[in-house]
Amino acid sequence: MQIHHIGAQASLLNRFIAEARDIKIQSDRMRFRTNIQRIAHILGYELSKALSYRNTTVTTPLGEKEIPLIQNKVVICSILRAGIAFHNGLLDYFDGAENAFVSAYRHHTGHGDDFEILVEYLSSPSLQGKTLLLADPMLATGRSFMAAYDALKKMGTPSEIHLLAVVGSTPGIAAVEAYFPEDSHLWIAAMDDRLNEKGYIIPGLGDAGDLAYGPKLQH
Repeated sequence: MQIHHIGAQASLLNRFIAEARDIKIQSDRMRFRTNIQRIAHILGYELSKALSYRNTTVTTPLGEKEIPLIQNKVVICSILRAGIAFHNGLLDYFDGAENAFVSAYRHHTGHGDDFEILVEYLSSPSLQGKTLLLADPMLATGRSFMAAYDALKKMGTPSEIHLLAVVGSTPGIAAVEAYFPEDSHLWIAAMDDRLNEKGYIIPGLGDAGDLAYGPKLQH
């Protein structure tokens, strides 16, 4: 897997990451969602440089101009519910993309902090020969990405796989790197070193789903 750590170079992206992490700012749900969308815009733009292009003739009022345009058939798949704002940001840029959604959530087994990832919903077009953008704001253990990918396998084999995340942990990144095909890509805004005993990213930013849409009742 090729890892693209976009936040490693100082840029405007850092402001959006900082605001998404900051407990004094992130409590404003609309602003949090907006920052997640802004981060998706930047990751999507950087990802677009790795896609395939073909010159296309565009007619202007005064003549014609050849412009290289993306040829990939893109499918954006987000992991519900935290991925909705992230999905919308990617869709702002890949507005002609097809869309897929998968629910992948932590189900605690009752044995301390142990949990399993359950997938109970999948809506997807065929992925055969297409470019899959698999998006989830938080890459903690990596198990949600893996479960979503396993669920999508019955929809066909993509020609390319691109994972996108806002914040990821070093252990989680290593896990998906080992699990996904070697020619996959990960586009990530920020990387943190560790997980706590509950499998949450430290320092991370908290629960992205709760911050975007409000607290939820646990199963």
